[in-house]
Amino acid sequence: MNQPPDGAALLDRLRGALTRYVILPSPEVTDAITLWIAASHAQTAMAHAPRLVIRGPEKRCGKSRLLDIVEATCHDPFITVNSTPPAVYRSIGADPPTILVDEADTIFGPKADGNEDLRGLLNAGHQRNRPAKRYNANANRVESIPTFAMAALAGIGAMPDTIEDRAVIVRMRRRAPGEKAAPYRIRRDRPPLRELAAALNQWLRADLTILEEAEPAMPVEDRAADTWEPLVIIADHAGGTWPGRVRAAALALTAEADDNGTPSAGLRLLTDCRAAFGADTILPTATLLERLKANLESGWADYGPAGLTAMKLGALLREYGIRSTTQRFPPPIGQAKGYQRADFADAWARYCPALDPLPEGQLLDFERGSRTSRTSLNSAGQRGTA
Repeated sequence: MNQPPDGAALLDRLRGALTRYVILPSPEVTDAITLWIAASHAQTAMAHAPRLVIRGPEKRCGKSRLLDIVEATCHDPFITVNSTPPAVYRSIGADPPTILVDEADTIFGPKADGNEDLRGLLNAGHQRNRPAKRYNANANRVESIPTFAMAALAGIGAMPDTIEDRAVIVRMRRRAPGEKAAPYRIRRDRPPLRELAAALNQWLRADLTILEEAEPAMPVEDRAADTWEPLVIIADHAGGTWPGRVRAAALALTAEADDNGTPSAGLRLLTDCRAAFGADTILPTATLLERLKANLESGWADYGPAGLTAMKLGALLREYGIRSTTQRFPPPIGQAKGYQRADFADAWARYCPALDPLPEGQLLDFERGSRTSRTSLNSAGQRGTA
């Protein structure tokens, strides 16, 4: 009688292959990639298809080599450098391939153009039952084209926010002196890796019903939970040390993404307004703008030809339900448009929860260019408590 496969042992073998050929930045990253590859063999049981973003700051950071190992061990690899969106769309079916995109920075970089269809596929394909709709003129009907498929993208620099928000992000780096990896030769090394892929596929395909019904306890929330759930399901199914390791990896990599991600202009503005307010309870719009633009690192002085204006400030803040009102300020300001600190409280709590309250009386870098306006407000009795 055949013994059931040892899932934990298979994951250990896969992890060993990764560390043999590629120098990875941390054990948590290695565990995450291992489980991402394994999850590709069970895509049909999953509700979400996480992306794997492999990025580095420069060339020769091991991105393409890692993609080689992913290609050799994942389910039904569909590797491309410059495929057209229709070709990618038509390659996805009920049992989707694993889409692998090398040199993704040439597709989504600042000089790229005309790739919105591909970006839309990669965004929609993160979740099951999000087909693309296309009109077939020859058949005179609307067709639904599947988009659900796991995808790995390798390139220099960050990918679009909409993709990284749905991804396990791997930040590669060049090997340091003394760090060595085994050379990878396709003819010699790929066949045994494909055998490992077949073993992973046999193990997971036998238990698709169990995997489909799994509802694991997640260490992260919201979209991060959607992205990491397939990896957690695989780790829990394998057992051994993997359930604990996947949750540690999810926490570490999600925190790293939050720390290193590029926030939207709105989030940056909310954060910078909190610092600009200090402990004041109300500020004229002109004073708030002055303090925002006084911090040269914030970029608000260069936000548009004339820097951040009252109109642009109002447009950004309205998205968070924050509006200026006409207030009466002490002379010499008098009646003017302004913002109240209390109107920011809800948005700060929802979007900037990690920020600590500022101590009473603290002068920040934002204010070094606007001490005069602050002094006039303070002397007029407009200073409040936080």
